[in-house]
Amino acid sequence: MNTVPPDALLLMGRHCPYCPTVLKHLQTLQAQGTIGALETVVIEEHPEKAAELGVRSVPWLRIGPFELTGLHSEQELRDWAAQAGSTEGMASYLAELLATGEIDRCTRLAGADPAMLRALLSLFTRPDVELNIRIGISAVMESLAGTPALRSSAEDLRNLLSHQHARVRGDACHYLALSGLPVAANWIRPLLDDSDGNVREIAADSLNELAVDG
Repeated sequence: MNTVPPDALLLMGRHCPYCPTVLKHLQTLQAQGTIGALETVVIEEHPEKAAELGVRSVPWLRIGPFELTGLHSEQELRDWAAQAGSTEGMASYLAELLATGEIDRCTRLAGADPAMLRALLSLFTRPDVELNIRIGISAVMESLAGTPALRSSAEDLRNLLSHQHARVRGDACHYLALSGLPVAANWIRPLLDDSDGNVREIAADSLNELAVDG
């Protein structure tokens, strides 16, 4: 759990009916020490900030790594602030985004923040992860194929090749192939003898993708 209060940024509009409520909640949390610095931006005065962040509607706020839109209760904001910086919290946040189809947003966050990418990896290892979220994770990882962000997670993926669940081993195989790292072939090759047939097949396909003769 995060021990340092996260900072917050709020983009608001002069005619937004919900913005004053969200601002009041954030000010309360700041006074209580739940969040640190609080920056507010009125988009009519600084439209360039909204353009920079790709904000199309207000209220829009960022608490630590979490980007939230619309009206939220004080308790909801408190909960997000408490989870900022924790892998579990970031994984839950990414799960919510993927469940609503915000794959591009997840890709941007995971590609820019190693902590977010680690959270994404922890999410796909959950035994109860839903199929639509698994599909979303695969879409994010495929979008990150060959990027420095994905390559930097190679060791984490390597560790998942020995996971107790075959599904996780197979996914880790595929994601390592997407990294394009030649050394990944050495890590994947033992899975050609995996106890699970699907994993063996994915391992062979992954080696082919890496242009290595298994």
